[in-house]
Amino acid sequence: MKDKAADLAIVSNKTFEASTAVNLHHYDISSALQTSLEFSELISIFCNKIQNTIPHNGVEYINEEFDLEFKRGVMARHSCSYALKVEEQQLGELKLTRSNRFNKDELKMLESLLCCLIYPLRNATLFQQALKMAFTDPLTKTNNRTAFNDCLLREIKRAHRNSQHLSVIFVDVDHFKHINDDYGHGCGDLALSSLAGWLKDSVRGSDAVFRYGGEEFVILLSDTDIDGATVIAERIRADIESHTLAYGMDVLNLTASLGIAALKGSDSPESLIKRADAAMYQAKQHGRNRVEVGY
Repeated sequence: MKDKAADLAIVSNKTFEASTAVNLHHYDISSALQTSLEFSELISIFCNKIQNTIPHNGVEYINEEFDLEFKRGVMARHSCSYALKVEEQQLGELKLTRSNRFNKDELKMLESLLCCLIYPLRNATLFQQALKMAFTDPLTKTNNRTAFNDCLLREIKRAHRNSQHLSVIFVDVDHFKHINDDYGHGCGDLALSSLAGWLKDSVRGSDAVFRYGGEEFVILLSDTDIDGATVIAERIRADIESHTLAYGMDVLNLTASLGIAALKGSDSPESLIKRADAAMYQAKQHGRNRVEVGY
């Protein structure tokens, strides 16, 4: 009986030690994940921490809400995937891959450790949602002027650093005051939101559309010289002209005046904006529904 009692005591002690090790592992991961609110960094931290416990060759994280796809390592044959959510809030999908199968014990451990990742991801989601709201125009669902100012400064630095071109297009709806006066502000709002959608459809995936203020929009064209910007601006102008807008029993045809400027070596954000804005007003003065270049 003593021997059996001793055996039970040993088993119990081993169970306690294993439980303590798991708890310490959870604590270590949870503590590390408190250091960031960036999705890709959180996934990297988590995967680094579990690598010894659950070896893997590649990781993929997809978050459709923020149009994010993060990959690291080599994507191998065998995988395990988890749709992450908390209280019905979707937090993205995580996939780990490697050349050999994940066994049941590893999957059980992984599912336990994923609990450490859930709430940091939710915090990151709330933070990114707040940022998105702060930088998004609520009517047109485009980036707002604050976002433009930040993005322009960043793109100018990158263009100088990489010796790349950068161009901007200012877009202003023609006779917008008449739309509001003749049809009401509801029609004006519809015109702006529709125009924003047309602009997004007309530009390339690498370009960014912003509502600058009122009926004025601005488009940032990365790695694009003045000739390329002119081609894109003319396409945008023609696309706007080709659309019709139905409001109640009325059908409206919108046009816009566009001004372009390309980054020069001595340009500040203010001087680049000033040239593009001046070119747009020149398009207005020359009859509207046209493209002008600011040199």
